[in-house]
Amino acid sequence: MLHPGERRDNARLTLCLTPLLRVAAAAGTIAFMQVPAQFEYERASSVEHALALLAKYGPESRVIAGGHSLIPMMKLRLARPEALIDVNELAELATIEVTGDELRIGALVRHAELLASEVAGGLFPILHDAERVIADPIVRNRGTIGGSLCQADPSEDLSAAFTAVRAIAVIRGEEGERTVPVRDFFAGPYDTVVGPAELLVELRLPIRDGLGSAYTKVGRRAGDWAVAAAGAALALDGPDVTEAGIGLTAVGAPRFVAAEAEDFLRGGAATPDRFEKAGTIAAGHCSPAADQRGPADYKRHLVATLTTRALHLAQARAEG
Repeated sequence: MLHPGERRDNARLTLCLTPLLRVAAAAGTIAFMQVPAQFEYERASSVEHALALLAKYGPESRVIAGGHSLIPMMKLRLARPEALIDVNELAELATIEVTGDELRIGALVRHAELLASEVAGGLFPILHDAERVIADPIVRNRGTIGGSLCQADPSEDLSAAFTAVRAIAVIRGEEGERTVPVRDFFAGPYDTVVGPAELLVELRLPIRDGLGSAYTKVGRRAGDWAVAAAGAALALDGPDVTEAGIGLTAVGAPRFVAAEAEDFLRGGAATPDRFEKAGTIAAGHCSPAADQRGPADYKRHLVATLTTRALHLAQARAEG
């Protein structure tokens, strides 16, 4: 769940995917299997062991943690890994802690653990906002933070949240460790910069004074994928915005970022009129697709409204 192979084979197993599967089945490109193809299974005892196993089995191996995306895809035989590498015992990747001026979140931290963390929620309320609207308790109890990021689903909630607060991804390979801003982490839908023999091991969130953050979302039902969602982070110096971060989900925003709206806010006053204008700018620089969740114009309207709401809530938290 922390490995790029899973995300490359991923497609969302939600109601929106069902028509796609039906078309593919009618065309004879897939069969509705419910039993995975044969595969090898290995359980990693450390990060170094996991990396060695990835090197041993090569690019057709997959890392599994929560497995909420990979296992259903394997049952449908849309994913056919030759080997699964289980990383659930890697306790070193399951910590939440403050180190210096950073909040560090291990890639194996479960959604429920992040939601329950007073430290994470106190420093970055946007994380709790997002976690409350992710799926359901069953998914949150098993799904991992790293798995969500590596899935790189265009409708994923945490991608926008981590983008808004300018998180840093820590990626480890056999040759060492490298850091990548989350804003540069996504190479495209269901694809990231994590290499085939690398693991995402940690997210680092810079802590700064006067920062407030929030996440707002509209879905068709509780726990569903977003029709549209917006995350905002504001750093204030008195009445002025010294830094702004805006992340958008499910609306075709490049790398989940509303950069033009951020540029507009930075250095100006934190006023309702400017927040509304920033929402309008964000809506004008995204590319939502019309689908069963709504037409493109409706989604742009949601972007403007949700961005404005998130900015107001982030301001209140920064000042509070």
